[in-house]
Amino acid sequence: MTLDLEALYTDLHRHPELSFQETRTAGVIAAKLTELGIEFEEGIGRTGIAAIIRNGEGPVVWLRADTDGLPVHELTGLPYASLARGIDPAGADVPVMHACGHDMHITAMLGALEQLVSTKDEWSGTIVTVFQPAEEYGAGAQAMIADGVLDRYPKPDVVLGQHVTPLPAGTIGVRSGTQMAASDGLRVVLYGRGGHGSRPHSTVDPVVMAAATIMRLQTIASREVDPRDVAVVTVGSIHAGLKNNIIPAEAVLELSLRYPDDVARDKVMQKVERIITAEAAASGAETAPDITIDHTLPPTINDVDATVRLRAAFERSFGEGTVVDPGMFTGSEDVSWFARESGAPLVYWFWGGVDPEKYAAAESAGTIEKDIPTNHSPYFAPVMQPTLSNGVANIVVAAREFLA
Repeated sequence: MTLDLEALYTDLHRHPELSFQETRTAGVIAAKLTELGIEFEEGIGRTGIAAIIRNGEGPVVWLRADTDGLPVHELTGLPYASLARGIDPAGADVPVMHACGHDMHITAMLGALEQLVSTKDEWSGTIVTVFQPAEEYGAGAQAMIADGVLDRYPKPDVVLGQHVTPLPAGTIGVRSGTQMAASDGLRVVLYGRGGHGSRPHSTVDPVVMAAATIMRLQTIASREVDPRDVAVVTVGSIHAGLKNNIIPAEAVLELSLRYPDDVARDKVMQKVERIITAEAAASGAETAPDITIDHTLPPTINDVDATVRLRAAFERSFGEGTVVDPGMFTGSEDVSWFARESGAPLVYWFWGGVDPEKYAAAESAGTIEKDIPTNHSPYFAPVMQPTLSNGVANIVVAAREFLA
């Protein structure tokens, strides 16, 4: 039986689900694995799936695809655009979109598994595939590991994964060493003293405190980090107050911090904590702020030897010049936990999802940042083909390079 990958992709794109809520998505994946005759187990790390193909003696190759969507209102105008909604961890009803391409990751992985099953006479070894939930929370890989996925399945000799990104379709981006940054997600509660909006002098206004804190945090990357180094401090969320004539008692900020290594992490974290504490004191706060770390992700580091080997395999299969060094991405991933916890080498690469002519036109006009939507944008929509067929081919080539 041949999977209709375009129909599958369309269905997944229409029905995204938030992190650790991917029950329908897991059901779709399970149904396709059943059609392919692949042994699998559901409910690992809450909504994750692990599948295994045993094909004689040989290396153990782990493949990973992530499955969750994002709280984004889709504006692509596609006929299969998402109208889905979900309940976020705070209990709010939010729109949901596959704004990071995980629907493409799932579909390409299932298409690759179909090809690998149909060509078992050409390779030997074991393939373990994890369909991982909650990548967007940075928690899904660790949830699957905590649930014993590394204990119940053969340990990997290599861990492989890929991510669709706004490169021209037909391009693969991969580099040895640090491919993606480390990150922390912080939740900050600033405590003021609430009161009537007409009597600000009788209050400690946490909204003003938050505004001053946000602006001062911007100076970390611009004034406190060597311009030759990488650091990102983003305040992605601010919540305070319920009515225009009430000064609230507190404000909540959510921060995303990015850095290439632990040394940079320590420096940036110290600066963030210093500024938040100092701005609260400068505002007259009677209670020190609360700073909690929601999640920590290590840098995604590609093994040098395995990356060189895979890059050569890609160029043999798809032509010289297909593979580029995209530089270090300041985005972060939790795929590396599978490699770190098992001691296996990792290779994680990007593949292009933008119409090459559209990309070339934007590049020529100097408007890539404006005209080519990035991951997490409400306009992010990989061109279905050849992105999908390329994604399938990438995984097949990569898996077979490391199998016997």
